[in-house]
Amino acid sequence: MNNCAPIYSVQWADPLPHLDSGWDDPAWKVAETAELRSFRPEGSSHRPRTSLRLLHNGRGLRGIYQVNDQFVRSIRTSYMDEVWKDSCVEIFLQPGPDAGYFNLEMNAGGAHLCCYIQDPERVPGGFKKFTRLPSEIGQRIEVRSSLPKVVDPEIAEAVTWQLNFFAPFDVLEHYAGPLEEVRGQRWRGNFYKCGDDGSHPHWGSWAPVDVFNFHTPRCFGMLYFE
Repeated sequence: MNNCAPIYSVQWADPLPHLDSGWDDPAWKVAETAELRSFRPEGSSHRPRTSLRLLHNGRGLRGIYQVNDQFVRSIRTSYMDEVWKDSCVEIFLQPGPDAGYFNLEMNAGGAHLCCYIQDPERVPGGFKKFTRLPSEIGQRIEVRSSLPKVVDPEIAEAVTWQLNFFAPFDVLEHYAGPLEEVRGQRWRGNFYKCGDDGSHPHWGSWAPVDVFNFHTPRCFGMLYFE
């Protein structure tokens, strides 16, 4: 476990900001801002400034990413597509110390995937022990991007885009078990920005990862639910 892990406090808000809310919407003022400043050296020189805000209530977790980006391309449009190959933001959440973690990955067009990963050792076809959330469960996670569903050809000039998401707690409970009252809990997790197949591939994170692999729970930071 990372003893120098960063800490993010997830503030309570009820009602939560709307899925169409913008970064500067007053509803987000109570949220802390996390900056994704750690980029892997295997990437290109592209280092998009990426920020995230999170809020929660009794129903789930609401987040908004703002990305000051360039070289944006996004062509995957369906649930469980390989969205990490596009311009993409991600949040990994581990509700309990003995639980697996969820990887919520969302491209710039708003397509997403989500799995529950209990053993992240790489094997052909995925991980040693993991479950892809079926469509009827995984698509209850709401995602909304400020960009069109398809961004192609690549936007070569500077562009700022935002992405909102809502992850219902009862979706997570299908796999992690009852979460009970989330207020006061401490979870672990990490936030990422990537773009594997773009002209300028890059891999950035909030909590630094010590290998070229985002699926490294020992490097997760701490999330405190206020």
